[in-house]
Amino acid sequence: MVKFKKLIIACDGESASGKSTAAKLISKKYKLLLINSGLLYRYCSKLIIKNKPTSIVSFLKKKFKTVSYKVIAKQKLHSEEISNHVAILAKNKKVRKIINQMQMKIIRTNSKICIEGRDIASKVLAKNPKYDVAFYFKCSLKIAAYRRWIDLKKLVPLKEVKKSLKIRTMLDKKRKNSPLIKVKDAILVRSDKLNKKEVLLKMSKEIDKILKN
Repeated sequence: MVKFKKLIIACDGESASGKSTAAKLISKKYKLLLINSGLLYRYCSKLIIKNKPTSIVSFLKKKFKTVSYKVIAKQKLHSEEISNHVAILAKNKKVRKIINQMQMKIIRTNSKICIEGRDIASKVLAKNPKYDVAFYFKCSLKIAAYRRWIDLKKLVPLKEVKKSLKIRTMLDKKRKNSPLIKVKDAILVRSDKLNKKEVLLKMSKEIDKILKN
């Protein structure tokens, strides 16, 4: 493997498109710090559902002053209730600003990092610093729903999971603030047509091209 001092990777994509798994694999291979922006939003939803604050923004600002990403990453955040709540919460411009500020603090102190989410290449890493390579993950609704159903340990009917994912993707793409889009230079990864090894190989080839230049 080529030695490098800096590598910033952006992984965007629809819900259950395989971006989280791919980001974990590529981060492990290249020894990168992995940040899952989706977990930050899910953590916010969990706190709001539990505490029902009168002022969401003030409440979250206070919570994010003391919590670390490591603590957030250990939380159980993949319930259907949180998934439905976060789809609406992600449209809130002020909430997105709070989360983006936390992400930027982490990014600016790490030169070897992989961030996955829905507006990473288009917003978070669009400039200063800009990503070195961006990937966009896509998957058929049928396969995405089945994956999420397995993640939920089949506790929710598959039809409901499919419906929820369809609505989430629609909301992500149509929201005014930082919608889910594929930036022009992002490499498309169809995780429903590739297995894990093939996804890792495809990503590695693109990353190695960048590192050799």
